[in-house]
Amino acid sequence: MRRVLNKVDKPLLILTVICLIFGLMMVGSASSLKAYMSMGDSYYYFKRQLFFIIIGLILFFVIIKIPIKRYKSIIYIVIAGVIGALVYVLLKGETSNGVTGWLFIGGFGIQPSEFAKTALILFMALTFERLIKIRNLSNALKVAPFIVPLLFIFLVFEQPDFGTMMVLVGITIVIFFMVPYDKKTRFVMITFTIISVLLLALVMSFTGKGLSESQLARFNFQDPCTRYRERTGYQVCNGYIAINSGGLLGSGYGNSKQKYLYLPEAHTDFIFAIIIEEMGLIVGIVMILIYFIIIWRIIMIGKKAYNLQGTIICYGVATLIALHVMINLGGVLGVIPLTGVPLPFYSYGGSFMINLLICLGLVQRVSVENKIFEQKHLVR
Repeated sequence: MRRVLNKVDKPLLILTVICLIFGLMMVGSASSLKAYMSMGDSYYYFKRQLFFIIIGLILFFVIIKIPIKRYKSIIYIVIAGVIGALVYVLLKGETSNGVTGWLFIGGFGIQPSEFAKTALILFMALTFERLIKIRNLSNALKVAPFIVPLLFIFLVFEQPDFGTMMVLVGITIVIFFMVPYDKKTRFVMITFTIISVLLLALVMSFTGKGLSESQLARFNFQDPCTRYRERTGYQVCNGYIAINSGGLLGSGYGNSKQKYLYLPEAHTDFIFAIIIEEMGLIVGIVMILIYFIIIWRIIMIGKKAYNLQGTIICYGVATLIALHVMINLGGVLGVIPLTGVPLPFYSYGGSFMINLLICLGLVQRVSVENKIFEQKHLVR
C-alpha cells in the first residue's frame, strides 16, 4: 500500500483531506439545531456524515490499489445494476423534494442517480479505450456507447431530477468531444443525439410527463426577495441574508442565525450560505480557489495519462465536480434555477459523498498508473 500511496497526486490528496475535514465541521454546525429538534441529538447529521466519509475513504483506498483494466469484466454488470436501480426507484422509490429517486435501506437513503455518474464515466473510458483500437470501425459501433448515457439521462429526467440530469449531459458532452473521431462521425453522432432528444420530447408530449410543478416553479428564480413569502423566493432570499450577515470575516463558527430553521436545507443545498455567514466571504473565496486547484490537478493528471481511458476518467470527474460547484453556487446565488445539486465535500449526503470519493479514487489510480508507466519506460 505504501508503494501505491507514494505514486498518488499529493496536492490533490491533501486538498481532499482538508475539504473533508472542513466540510464535516460545517455540516455539524449547519445541522445542529435541526438535528436536535428532529432527532434529539445535535450531532446526528455530523455522525452520519462522518460515517459516509469513512465508508467513502475505505472505498477510495481500495480503488487506488485496483488496476483500472480489471473493471472491464464487471462494467456491464455495473451498468445493468444502475439501470435496474433507476427503473426501480421510478416504480417503487421514495419521493423527496419532488424527486422520486431514493431507496431507503436500514434508515439510509441511497440515490442511484449519483452512482450513475461514476458508472457512466468508467463505462465510457473502458469502452472507447477498446473501440479506438479497432480499424475500420462502423458508425453504428461508434454511436452505440452513447446509448447508455442517453438511457441514464432519460431515467433521471423521469424522476424528475433536473440537476443530476444536467450533470450527466455535461459529462457526456465533454467525453464526446474528447473521443478522437473524424468530422463525419461527429456529424452522425450529433444527428443521432438530436433525433434522440426530439423523440424524447415527442414521448413526453404524448405521455404528458415532464418536470413536476415544483420543478417548474424553480425556473422562477429572479428577484427572490420579492417573493419572500413564496416557496420560489424564500430559501434563496434567506441565503442572501446569510451571506450578507457574514461579511468578510463571518460571525464565528456555530453562530449562524439563518440555520435556525430560516433555511430548511441549511446543511445540504445551502451550506455555502451558512459557511459565509459563520466563516466570512474570505473563506468562501478560498473555497472556490481550492475548487479551481482540485479541478486543475485532476485535468493535469488526465493530460499526463498514457491512454485515452485515463484521460476520460480524469476529464469526466473534473467535469462532474465543476458542474456540481457551478450549479449549486449558481442556485444559491440566484443566478440559475435552484435544482438541489449538492456542493462537493460540504453538503450533507451519503450517496454523493461516497460517490465523490470513489471518483477521486479512480483519478488517483490514474495518477498511480501514469507513474508506473513512466518508471517502466525509464528502466527501458
